[in-house]
Amino acid sequence: MGGPVGGVQAAAGGFHGAQFTVFAVLLAGVALLGVFAARWRRGGTGALASLDDWGLAGRGFGGFVAWFLIGGDIFTAYTFVAVPGAMYAAGAVSGWYAVAYTTMVWPVVFVLMPRLWSLSHRHGYVTPADLVRGRYGSRSLALAVAVTGILATMPYIALQLVGLQAVLEVMGVGTGSGNAFVRDLPVIIAFGVLAVCTYTAGLRAPALIAFAKDTLIYLVVVVAIIVIPHRVGGFGAVFDAAEGKFDAANATATAAGRHPSAVFIPGPKDFLAYGTLALGSAMALFMYPHAITGVLATRSREVIRRNTAVLPLYTLLLAFLALLGYVAIAAGVHTTNPRLAIPLLFDQEFPPWFAGVAFAAIAVGALVPAAIMSIAAANLFTRTIYVGHLRPAATAAEEAKVSKVASLLVKAGALVFVLGLDTQNSINLQLLGGVWIMQTFPAVALGLWRPRLHRRALLAGWLVGMGYGTWQAYEQHSPLAHHFGGSLATVPGLGRAGYIAVTAFALNLVIAAVGTVLLRLGGVANGPDETAAVPAGTALPSPRADQPEPAPSS
Repeated sequence: MGGPVGGVQAAAGGFHGAQFTVFAVLLAGVALLGVFAARWRRGGTGALASLDDWGLAGRGFGGFVAWFLIGGDIFTAYTFVAVPGAMYAAGAVSGWYAVAYTTMVWPVVFVLMPRLWSLSHRHGYVTPADLVRGRYGSRSLALAVAVTGILATMPYIALQLVGLQAVLEVMGVGTGSGNAFVRDLPVIIAFGVLAVCTYTAGLRAPALIAFAKDTLIYLVVVVAIIVIPHRVGGFGAVFDAAEGKFDAANATATAAGRHPSAVFIPGPKDFLAYGTLALGSAMALFMYPHAITGVLATRSREVIRRNTAVLPLYTLLLAFLALLGYVAIAAGVHTTNPRLAIPLLFDQEFPPWFAGVAFAAIAVGALVPAAIMSIAAANLFTRTIYVGHLRPAATAAEEAKVSKVASLLVKAGALVFVLGLDTQNSINLQLLGGVWIMQTFPAVALGLWRPRLHRRALLAGWLVGMGYGTWQAYEQHSPLAHHFGGSLATVPGLGRAGYIAVTAFALNLVIAAVGTVLLRLGGVANGPDETAAVPAGTALPSPRADQPEPAPSS
């Protein structure tokens, strides 16, 4: 076993053959599952020849499959690496808020998602942009939602690669080579296999692989949270070690004239930052296209409700996982790159064979969400951009073909993104995902009920929220990044730091609400609502965005 390392160097001892062997065998097994998925739960002739079947697996997943799929949507390799890494580096405000927001998100899902499923199922919607186009009669607003979803998803996919890179680095894979292509070849191969499975099997591939993913993750986290704290003296020693590290780090920062940033337990001055991070993340999580894709793939709204009752088990898992950041401190892991803290902890404390199992769990935890994200982004592109603006006459089979190709391009783009840019910059850019996707909340979530906000006011609010959020994120700096260095900024009028996404959302919502009132007073008609014209229980064919935007009508 290798010892702790600093910076971005691999663990001591070079290539870890035993770890990599177990890792490779498990990943090969997962690849076989992905290949088998092409024949799993398929219908008759024409299967996978439409977005409904390729991108939503025929909308037929029951409670058991949906539980793993939706959990696979939100429990990613970046979560496995970044949440405890943030706890390791800066404490509760940076990391533990994730436990708070995944507690808050399930009531949001319980209220919003069954309604979204019903409207989408009744009208054949595949993406949130489809819903927005039908609800507001606006191709422009639907295009804004689609572009936002794709933009927010791209860095998220790239960050799954960051988690995969972390475990390969700790195992010493490619670190001895001066050739960049040789170093990155394992990542390229892993994503190549993922691309083939997704292209041939669609959403069925990540749904089937999610069984293996969650089994591995639960096994690793349960063993880690029982065995490693016991070795370092129990949780009392763990918390003492974390508090001591953060006190020393803050004292050093103060002596150097810098603002102390480590937080063991949030105090009153941290409440706004902690609260807005939790609230904003909870509101944003199920606005991501991949999360909605998992919901729409279920066979009934009751499946969503039942799953919401048991999905908090993932929150419990996340709480244990977050605490591993403090455990790494107590175990003496030393690194200047927080994303390596947990892989290094496993390398240091587990025997080589079980460390290989742990690293495979992280890797599979990267591949499953990346597949779902690429499918969701590809469906947005196909429905809203390709059919809506480039080729209105496309057939259902052509839609499926274009979406398959687009999913490959999305994966390739994410691969180039993370391999071609500095890793730390790619991590910082992920904060934009939450800032951006939060700006679709008024159009998507609030549009599920009447009265509707005005489509023009919603578009104006979206523009302001996107502009303000991007500008504020760009202005944040840290010792590791001159721009996009953090997710918090001073809230105007309050004088304290809060999550940028929430401030941008507040501006967005105010403009949308005030604009709606003014437009109604001015007699400007809203767009037609196609969802109001069909009785409940009526199944419609899959919607097409090839119709011109309807003229305003009263």
